[in-house]
Formats: sequence, structure tokens, C-alpha cells
Amino acid sequence: MSTIKSRPIYPGLSPDPNARRNVVVCDAAGAEAVVELLARADGEFAGRTSVVLSSEGLFGKESESIVERLKPATVETTAGLVPAIDRLKEILASATMGLRLYAAGSEPLIGSVVQAGAENFIDPLSVRTEHRGSLKRRVQCVHCKGMTENVTTNPVKCAQCGLLLLVRDHYSKRLAAFQGVCINAETPDESPELKVEFQ
Repeated sequence: MSTIKSRPIYPGLSPDPNARRNVVVCDAAGAEAVVELLARADGEFAGRTSVVLSSEGLFGKESESIVERLKPATVETTAGLVPAIDRLKEILASATMGLRLYAAGSEPLIGSVVQAGAENFIDPLSVRTEHRGSLKRRVQCVHCKGMTENVTTNPVKCAQCGLLLLVRDHYSKRLAAFQGVCINAETPDESPELKVEFQ
């Protein structure tokens, strides 16, 4: 457990029995947390629940199997994280009072859901979250401000400017990204070995 206060904490999903509508965004790994959420809730909860499933990396039968397990909730599948967040933004644009937002899966997914919620006046602390699956991260280069997605190594080469970045445990909620700083600024000829740290 990190001692850095900006490091996100994901307390886990729990049903809100008072919500008029529930919107859940998840990926394949997070879907299991949603299945558990639906099992803990009463029968009416699923009837008020819409799930947006990012099915990136899933094939036909795998995706169909997950959708079946999420029923009787209404389930929409998207081809990946970006279309899932786009769909979430459409839902939030016409949302009314009484909506509860949930996110389950990878950190980039959770961060993007919380960010989309904040853009629609949902307090980030009210979004119910659970991390499942990969520890891959989104990293922002503090030098060029570019984003590098799906980072599993430390250090990592910036996808925008090419600098070798040390991935810090500092998380920006506003950017939904960890911060990366140049690891070899004073000795650019030296390149520390890349180690897989976030699988």
C-alpha cells in the first residue's frame, strides 16, 4: 500500500438501494465485480441498472458469455475504452437526479469514468469503484504533457516526446493519469533497464 496520498483507493462496489438509476462501466475483468454486485443486490436493483461493457480484447463467445452473466441488467458492449466513455458521456448528458455511477476494471477505465462523471457534476468521491485485472496505467509526461497508454514498465518511453520517464506513484485525478518524469535528464546517454512492474 502506497503512502502517497494521491494514490487512488478503490473500496469495491456496493449497491445503492436508493438510486433511481444505476450506470456501470466495466471491462472484461471488472465484469466479475459487477456480477458479484448484482448478486448482492435485491431483484429490483438489476432492473434499474445499465452496464456499458468495454469488450476490447474479447472475442464473440467470450463477450456473449459475459453479457449473459450480467443479465437481467441492460448491457451495451463497445469495442474499447474510448467508445465506452463516449457512450457514458451520452448517458450522463441526459441523466436526471438519482443516478449512481459505478466503475470496475483497470485503472485507466476507472479514472476515465470518474473524469467523465466530474465533467457532468458527479462528485468523484460518490463514484463507486473496484479495481480488477491489469495494473497497466495511463502516464502523463510532465515535460511535454503527452499521454502514454497501457504502461506496464518502469521506466517507460514517452509516446509523444520520447523521453525516458520514471512512473511516479503520484496520480492526477484531473487527468486520470500517473505522472512520469525524465529519469535520465542529467545523463541522457544512460538508459536504465525497463522492468515490468504493472501487469
